[in-house]
Amino acid sequence: MSMREIEAAIPHRPPMLLLDRILQRDENSIRCEKRFFDDEFFFQGHFPGQPIVPGVIQCECCLQAGAVLLHQRLAAQVSADDESAAPSENLVPVATRMDSVKFKAMVRPGDVVEISVELKDQVSNAFFMTGKVKVNGKLATRLDFACSVASVPKSTPSP
Repeated sequence: MSMREIEAAIPHRPPMLLLDRILQRDENSIRCEKRFFDDEFFFQGHFPGQPIVPGVIQCECCLQAGAVLLHQRLAAQVSADDESAAPSENLVPVATRMDSVKFKAMVRPGDVVEISVELKDQVSNAFFMTGKVKVNGKLATRLDFACSVASVPKSTPSP
């Protein structure tokens, strides 16, 4: 999946777009990749001289991968119901909870991480997922999370 397709699936944009490419996906899972460059905005303060990718950024990678998976599922459901329909452009994926977050290894500038997310359950508009971030084949972060989609009208710029 190209960057253009990722940007069509989720509303995130640089510097907060934290997926570089989709490696694999099916109905209930997705694997993505992200390279962390030396000039990422958060390295300046986390930590000077000893830069480490913040755990919340690693969690956000999983949330974004989950959002792409969610977009794919919703698009498939919409097209199954009405072939001419498309997912609403004002639907935004939102995280509703994170549980059992564990940080196991450090991610540093130059590292390429593999992000995997698996859909475990769906109850109405709530999607329950498990995410993992691996660096050099080693588990760096693991979390369970839930997300939903919310209808958010497009904002207009302030004068």
